[in-house]
Amino acid sequence: MTKFDEATQAIRVDENTYDVCLDPGYAIGGPLNGGYLMAVILRAAVDASPFEHPVSQTAQFLKAPVAGPAQVRIEPLKAGRTAAFARATLVQDGVGVIEGLITTATLHDAEPLYRDEAPHRMPPIEDCAKLPEPKPESGMTLNAQMDLLFDPPTIGWLKGEPTGRPESRAYFRMAEPQDADPYVLALAVDALPPVVFSAGGRGWAPTVDLTWHLRALPAPGWLTLLGSGRLVADGWFDEEVEVRDSAGRLVAQSRQLARVGRG
Repeated sequence: MTKFDEATQAIRVDENTYDVCLDPGYAIGGPLNGGYLMAVILRAAVDASPFEHPVSQTAQFLKAPVAGPAQVRIEPLKAGRTAAFARATLVQDGVGVIEGLITTATLHDAEPLYRDEAPHRMPPIEDCAKLPEPKPESGMTLNAQMDLLFDPPTIGWLKGEPTGRPESRAYFRMAEPQDADPYVLALAVDALPPVVFSAGGRGWAPTVDLTWHLRALPAPGWLTLLGSGRLVADGWFDEEVEVRDSAGRLVAQSRQLARVGRG
């Protein structure tokens, strides 16, 4: 069991309740990363499902949970021959902090009827760049859990040179050797810095709603994250992320709505 597996572990209490312990190692300056929290919820939802894979998850972030004990409560809605549907709530101190819906099914490594190409060609890994190591007092503990190597123009905002477009692109893998699985993909779809940074935004950009889909089980190796946005207005922005595996296949896609950071 890897550190990430332990950090997302869900222990069954009864038919519909799981105990979890939210790990402070997945914080972004205080709040816990949304993708990490979704992975925690998925552990419980898949265990409670008759199917093996979480093919769709949507979450509304009602309140920022803190590191420590919490529970995941599962409400089965329907189970058919090919898919099951459930409502999942992350509860802390008796209050629901994340509410969402999850669809589970069993994916097979079938040859696709149609497969598109990545919308952007990444430079070679050796030409990509890391973010500076965060200072210990920053509370940015998430950085230590994963390796991200960025397409250099998309982190120009670090030098005060944003591209002017909401975008972020990087190669991704876990810092501890681990082949990507659906839970790692839940983290990956929310691992990039907010795309609004490249459009000139700053500060913590809290996610309000995030939906992601598992499209295929990834091959071992680096993942490629391609993030973009379409509109930044009235204090809100959208972010879409495509995740490609080492073979170039689309394995996950997400869309979220978030607030533009202040400061």
